[in-house]
Amino acid sequence: MAVAKDIHAVVFRNATATFMSRVENASGLAINQASIASILYTVYELSKDDPTVLTPVTGHQNVALNISGVVYDTLQLDSAWTVDTVGYNFRHELDVSLNEAFPSAGKLYQVRYELTPVLGQKIVFRFQVRCI
Repeated sequence: MAVAKDIHAVVFRNATATFMSRVENASGLAINQASIASILYTVYELSKDDPTVLTPVTGHQNVALNISGVVYDTLQLDSAWTVDTVGYNFRHELDVSLNEAFPSAGKLYQVRYELTPVLGQKIVFRFQVRCI
C-alpha cells in the first residue's frame, strides 16, 4: 500500500501551475489512460485556523479533466521532472483563463485530484500549495 502524503509546492498569486505525479493503482501499477474512467479536480483555500475547513475556489470545483490530456500511458522523463529517474504519468496545467485558482498571497491551497478507475477504488492525491 502506498503512503498517503500531500505534495508541497509554491505558486505565484494569480498564476497558473503545472501539477505532476506518478500515480499508481492499489496494486502498485502505474495507471494509464485505459485504466481511468474519469478525473475530477478541486482547488480549496485552506483555513489557517482549522485544516479541516476547505473552501472551494470559484471555477475550480469538481472540474472534469480530459483523461488523454493529463494521463500518459508510459512514464515520462523530461527536464520538468526532478523528483527521481523513474518519471511521471500525470501532468495537469491548471487553466486560470476564466477564474483565478490562487487569488490570495499568503494563503494555503489544496489541489485535490480524484481519479475513478475502470475497476477498483477511487484514487485520490493532493498538492498543498503556498501562494506568494
